[in-house]
Amino acid sequence: MGLTIPSLGKWLSGLALLISLMGYGGVGSAEVAEGRAQTALHMLDYISVDYPEFIQDGQVLNAEEYQEQLEFAHEVLGIVEQLPVTPQKGEIAEQAHQLLASIQNKAPGERVAAAANGLRWEIIRIYQIEIAPQQAPDLETGESLYEARCATCHGVEGHGDGPAAQGLEPEPTNFHDQARQEQRSIYSLFSTITLGVPGTAMPSFQQPLSEQQRWALAFYVSTFATTPEEQKGGAALWQQGLGKEIFPDLQALTSQTPREVSAQHGEEARQVLAYLRSEPALLRSQESPLNLSLKRLEQSLEAYREGNNERAQQLAVEAYLEGFELVEASLNTLDSTLRAHIEREMMAYRALIREGAPVAALQAEQKALQELLGQAQKRLEETQLSPTAIGLSALAIILREGLEAVLIVGAIISFLIRSGRRDALMYVHLGWIPALVLGVATWFAATYFISISGASRELTEGIAALVAAVILLYVGFWLHGKAYAKGWRAFIAKQVRGALNQRTLWALALLSFLAVYREVFETVLFYQALWAQAGSEGHGAVLGGFGVGVVVLLIVSGLIFYYSVRLPIKLFFGVTSVLLALLAVILTGKGIGALQEAGMIPVHPVTFPSMPALGVYPNWQVLLLQGTLLIAVVVGFGYTHIASRRLPAANNA
Repeated sequence: MGLTIPSLGKWLSGLALLISLMGYGGVGSAEVAEGRAQTALHMLDYISVDYPEFIQDGQVLNAEEYQEQLEFAHEVLGIVEQLPVTPQKGEIAEQAHQLLASIQNKAPGERVAAAANGLRWEIIRIYQIEIAPQQAPDLETGESLYEARCATCHGVEGHGDGPAAQGLEPEPTNFHDQARQEQRSIYSLFSTITLGVPGTAMPSFQQPLSEQQRWALAFYVSTFATTPEEQKGGAALWQQGLGKEIFPDLQALTSQTPREVSAQHGEEARQVLAYLRSEPALLRSQESPLNLSLKRLEQSLEAYREGNNERAQQLAVEAYLEGFELVEASLNTLDSTLRAHIEREMMAYRALIREGAPVAALQAEQKALQELLGQAQKRLEETQLSPTAIGLSALAIILREGLEAVLIVGAIISFLIRSGRRDALMYVHLGWIPALVLGVATWFAATYFISISGASRELTEGIAALVAAVILLYVGFWLHGKAYAKGWRAFIAKQVRGALNQRTLWALALLSFLAVYREVFETVLFYQALWAQAGSEGHGAVLGGFGVGVVVLLIVSGLIFYYSVRLPIKLFFGVTSVLLALLAVILTGKGIGALQEAGMIPVHPVTFPSMPALGVYPNWQVLLLQGTLLIAVVVGFGYTHIASRRLPAANNA
């Protein structure tokens, strides 16, 4: 085969660059738009809190602060005009003009604050801005971050009297100032921590701190304005059931201010708010994966109605990856037909968005999905999973996700042993062992420290699969070309030892890394969802199914080694080359499928059997690429076989 190791490197780098451009180009504009909207929300929050304090009865009490309010209003108007076009954009642009005019006319503080808050909520609604963390933050982490990064200015207890506060203008915020803090939501504190405050000593912490760390810090700071008595009273009320409807999830907790809660629901609800701010983990499991899917589909349809197709597509992807995908294994055990039906309909829903279908068509598809998800929810709730069903689900997960990795790594190890290159085994181990550790570490970080979306997971898996497929094809063709060599002892002694240079060995290490890492992170997520669904009584079945699956994988590995050392070496090279080439075709299908699930590649369904285990999905994109690769493998292997017969034996040795 004419493909050399340097050219392989070019293939890999070119492929990675191409996929990166494909993947990130589609979401960049949405991220920019959301970043602008977040900045506008941050400024509107400051206007609603600060304007009433410095402009009273038409009089400016602080000229510098008033000038800042004008600047913020101008900035908000400019940002609104740059946001993506929707049917409601004209309305919020008019609201931004009216807000600026009210501030210029020194309107009453309550009117300006109400206008700023109204515009803020309209931007959140129209552009579907996320205003809550994906997981309940850890307040101990928030306390540590506060002591390390905030106490110097704001003081150890948050009174704004830290050692570096002297001489600062304006003074650092006193988080115990009730009049001010009762107007601040946790989201508003998060925005301040994220973006900072221009013209003050308050910097942006967007770069040094992760999103989850900033949420933890915001939650911790919010507790300064509450007393232990309020929190204790709120705990008793929460245990009695008060506040369950007011605070159903983290978004309801982060978006409401103490003043709003008190005005709308009474003083007892305010105490519950104080308690939940100190114990956000109580809302950790309020929303099931399928409820999240239903919520995202509703938001997607609303965004589509408003003309924001890009946002609608993003929410539709989240409905699958952040919700339904996490219960697929459990539902498949109960009703595989229903699982497959929902998966097809979700792809059809995304295709309608991509094609710009009429709103009525998308609404009909969304309604059909709601009914199907309702059926799935009912099956999962009413059908108590038996220990056997739980164990089979756990077994299926580890076998489905781990078998490919075992086959790839096992084939590489067997190849090196049969080639007399046991010294090169450490490169393979340097690939799969760190991948196993890093996969678990990535899951742990995503659970407790950072936010990794389902789309990012699928993008990572898709790119890893396609890069691994390229390496597998290369190694497969290389091995097949040597399978017809004459004089195997001489070939092993001279050719293999020389051909397996450092670049080749590192390519094999990369292959073993990708084969394992692409599976580990997602596998842990599936087990996490199954663990929650099984309940405490089913945890033993989950562990049992996992253990049996691991044993099966070990047996498969043992069989690979057992039979590989007994095969004639020529036959071994031939069989291994075919196996690697077929795995490349399978990984190609899975890689394209993952990128389709992430919304990076369009889907055009066709009537064809779905075989996920083989990377076969019923759409033109996957089938055409896999078919092309299969033809290339057959033609390439056939050409190698015919050419080897024509060459003199001396040239083949």
